[in-house]
Amino acid sequence: MPTIIREDGFRVVIYLDDHLPSHVHVINAESEVKINLGNDTELPTVIEYRGKRSVAIKALKLVISYRSELLEAWRDIHGEP
Repeated sequence: MPTIIREDGFRVVIYLDDHLPSHVHVINAESEVKINLGNDTELPTVIEYRGKRSVAIKALKLVISYRSELLEAWRDIHGEP
């Protein structure tokens, strides 16, 4: 499970044996959020979360700000979606 980004107490990871749709797991001490990365016409969205809703919102904002890098990392690990 490579960690792609570490920021503000969050780790953004992509599991090596994961599946489509392209997504990441954002983990911190209190929560885990699974976020769909979207595509060229669709913004990232929260798929599911465990923990506080406010943490899920912060995680989504983090993923949106790094979307290009995260999509590139997904493609490097899993190939084209």
